[in-house]
Amino acid sequence: MKRTFLGEFEEVVLLTVAVLGEEAYGVTVTQEIEQRTGRGVGFSTVHTTLQRLEEKGFLSSEMGGATAERGGRRKRFFTVTALGRKALQEVKQIREELWAAMPPQTLQLMGG
Repeated sequence: MKRTFLGEFEEVVLLTVAVLGEEAYGVTVTQEIEQRTGRGVGFSTVHTTLQRLEEKGFLSSEMGGATAERGGRRKRFFTVTALGRKALQEVKQIREELWAAMPPQTLQLMGG
């Protein structure tokens, strides 16, 4: 079975969309990443990554209704697809296997 690999930032964006559920659109994804990771990310970087993940089939999107707060502009909401969920499960499994394979002395050196 061929595994699907994600870049680190793609993984973070995909996970964040999954966390946000129905509230996942560019601004909320950007804010959630900044809040959870403590690192500043540009909206344009997040937007580009959302588009790329959609092109790869990991996300789908649909336009929401126009809102007065956005000057009548509509929001594009994102959801994780079945392929995206599979990719996240594979990444999680790989990370868990690597952590489990870590020699105990290495964790001691890391302060764990």
